[in-house]
Amino acid sequence: MNLLKTLMLSCIAVVAIFFTSCSDNDSNGGAEATSRISVRLMDAPGDYDAINIEVVDVMVRYGDTEAPESDDEGWVSLNPQNTGVYDLLELVAGNDLLLVDDYEVPAGYIEQIRLVLGDDNEIFIDNVRHDLKTPSAQQSGLKIKVDQEMQAGYYYTFLLDFDADKSIVMAGGSDNIILKPVMRASIEAYTGVIAGQIDPEIPAEVSAVSDGDPIVTYTNDEGYFMIYGVTPGNYTITITPEEGSGYLPAIIENVAVELEQTTQLEVVTLELE
Repeated sequence: MNLLKTLMLSCIAVVAIFFTSCSDNDSNGGAEATSRISVRLMDAPGDYDAINIEVVDVMVRYGDTEAPESDDEGWVSLNPQNTGVYDLLELVAGNDLLLVDDYEVPAGYIEQIRLVLGDDNEIFIDNVRHDLKTPSAQQSGLKIKVDQEMQAGYYYTFLLDFDADKSIVMAGGSDNIILKPVMRASIEAYTGVIAGQIDPEIPAEVSAVSDGDPIVTYTNDEGYFMIYGVTPGNYTITITPEEGSGYLPAIIENVAVELEQTTQLEVVTLELE
């Protein structure tokens, strides 16, 4: 995989929202009441060589003010510090990209967050570069429902889980490859994490399933994986080795996830076919 073209930090998966008590300043509300926001980007990757996207802005829209006249009005930039082109496939196994760091905003009800992309988007398939086209409906940015009350005196970290596999659309009847960003959203304050490791020589997909759709990630070059934004409960973990590896999938049942805790699995040894 390609290295990130600029700074990438290790941390946590999702939109996810984590808050801890800040200082007592502005805790009584009023016109000066503020909260603080950080935003991190991470990925549920797809089976490609690289997916490079250009991030140009991160914005929020408050929902407790007068309704804007159009869908493009009422957005406030969070002045992201790490805009640029990044390979989504590097944002796995605990790696994420810090876009907004501890930015002060007015306290209040945030309705949506928007990730604004530029035109410098590309995908590599079998080592061949292709432009990623952006549909006109997405050119103003990907809007994600948040519906979060930002309380005065608190920090909030939004984690955007970019599903690379579902975001790539092969246009039928043409050579166009279209970028239609898909993101998973959860509130991290109400979720946990699943972490584990397999043989680093065996690339694999890892999924966690309970009642709904699977949450999917991939192992990194060291064989580690981390699944974030997991609602507390019992899960079935499926580790599917890369096709042609000669190894069988492994299934781990009844993996318990607890609130704000990391469930660390034992090292998984895959069996030969």
